[in-house]
Amino acid sequence: MTGRLDVAKEQVERVLGPKVAKRLGAFDDGTLYVSASEWAELAAWFVDFAVYLLSAVIGFVVFAVATRDSAVPDEAALLTLLGLLIAVPVLYGLFFGDGRLLGAALTGTRLVRIKDGGRIGAAACWAMLVRTVLAPLMLVAMVMTGLGAGSVRRISIDDEATRRLHAAGFPRLVRSN
Repeated sequence: MTGRLDVAKEQVERVLGPKVAKRLGAFDDGTLYVSASEWAELAAWFVDFAVYLLSAVIGFVVFAVATRDSAVPDEAALLTLLGLLIAVPVLYGLFFGDGRLLGAALTGTRLVRIKDGGRIGAAACWAMLVRTVLAPLMLVAMVMTGLGAGSVRRISIDDEATRRLHAAGFPRLVRSN
């Protein structure tokens, strides 16, 4: 499939330019897409991570204010904080089923399934938990151990460039029989 992708990149470069062609890829089903730039992915993650942290802090402040007159043990406060660190991204992910949250909306990207470019749907809660909590931990672990990333199930795409790609007549790779 890489030979056909190289041919598609040459054709796309003539029509849509080298910047789009450089980020051209194909989903497992052969549908072409334009991946988001590294800067756009990083910016989307940073915005989502900031929303996550701000929401967790607000949640903990609300908890502290609501229980200020009661004798809440330190263990309960700690468990509440830990619960918020897990619950906030899961709740944030409930609004993420179409692959676009605040970070993606601001950067013009969308998180889609690598299989066919479809919505991530119910996996959005898990995806947000991975993006905000587990990814930073995984990055630290990878840097410390020198390991590469595991399997990829989702990818961020450039929505506008992918729409232009399909409008220009490049919807999918031609499969040879």
